Amino acid sequence: MEIWRWVFIGIIFLADFIVKIEPFKLGRSQPTERISGSAGDVLEDDPVGRLKVFVYELPSKYNKKILQKDPRCLNHMFAAEIYMHRFLLSSPVRTLNPEEADWFYTPVYTTCDLTPNGLPLPFKSPRMMRSAIQLISSNWPYWNRTEGADHFFLVPHDFGACFHYQEEKAIERGILPMLQRATLVQTFGQRNHVCLKEGSITIPPYAPPQKMQTHLIPEKTPRSIFVYFRGLFYDVGNDPEGGYYARGARAAVWENFKDNPLFDISTEHPTTYYEDMQRAVFCLCPLGWAPWSPRLVEAVIFGCIPVIIADDIVLPFADAIPWEEIGVYVDEKDVPNLDTILTSIPPEVILRKQRLLANPSMKQAMLFPQPAQSGDAFHQVLNGLARKLPHDKSVYLKPGERVLNWTAGPVGDLKPW
Repeated sequence: MEIWRWVFIGIIFLADFIVKIEPFKLGRSQPTERISGSAGDVLEDDPVGRLKVFVYELPSKYNKKILQKDPRCLNHMFAAEIYMHRFLLSSPVRTLNPEEADWFYTPVYTTCDLTPNGLPLPFKSPRMMRSAIQLISSNWPYWNRTEGADHFFLVPHDFGACFHYQEEKAIERGILPMLQRATLVQTFGQRNHVCLKEGSITIPPYAPPQKMQTHLIPEKTPRSIFVYFRGLFYDVGNDPEGGYYARGARAAVWENFKDNPLFDISTEHPTTYYEDMQRAVFCLCPLGWAPWSPRLVEAVIFGCIPVIIADDIVLPFADAIPWEEIGVYVDEKDVPNLDTILTSIPPEVILRKQRLLANPSMKQAMLFPQPAQSGDAFHQVLNGLARKLPHDKSVYLKPGERVLNWTAGPVGDLKPW
């Protein structure tokens, strides 16, 4: 603990020099550090002129009418599918001529089916997606040329296009067969997992930019909290025996550190949640039912070093954001040693991570703002798509050739939507 005391005193002493985050109006006077090498260049790429996207015009029952039925979807962590659609409709990369398109986008709001408590129900999603694909394959010739290899879909469910919130059942389902050749843009990312196929683009979950903006605190406020976390440690309703939820990692955090004065952790979600993150040095970002959560976005925006506890996680835009340099990875099995791991990090390393987090391009890449801004998550998705061009000639099928099995999957998925 002597190391920690020295670190903490040093951080407090240097508080005036540590960046206090203002996510959207970061001034030049604030100490930041540009990401070295290609990562910084990639974040600042401009996709305009590098690709053209054709947006299918679907009947409103696939998108707008669903949203009208439940406007809560606009503020949900899965809302990227809605905002990406809106962005593309007015984006300069959009083309109205499908013959010149590099990519085709099908706007289907598969997560906008919420319980009274605001939780998404993915059970209708496969049927909705199948219905949309059947529609575009019947009304346009472009899907049939490649069976979706030049199409991309947003699937921001817990486990992407596996369309289930419990991992065991998501694995059993697998990715919807009709999406096997398409590029999936999804929040879920875990290496060697059946719900993440090669070539997918991993994105951040939606976090409301305007809401976070209203909770900013004075820039010079010291970071007096060492470790911060608010959320569930157990999910008794869905995991009554314990150990399955978060693979036991959250339970281990609580059992080992609930009485540790360095850890400000609780299940209570205070009104000062965003302000508290801005007062913290480290913010825990453990897996829950899925490996990702909005905490990752919130930590980056508020300059709190993310402590990533989710084995094999694939983080958003990992080819552009140097997560190893701005965050701390802790294996799930090492959670009992979390205090030792974090207190052993030298002050200069902490300060450098904070300077990198203060880089405005880093924050911008994690957000889906309205209206869109240069370098934001919308543009990072387009950059990812542009980097996949040109399509290999092998993706184009011969006339009448079929690769996908349209009748594969659970029987319930084959029912009309």
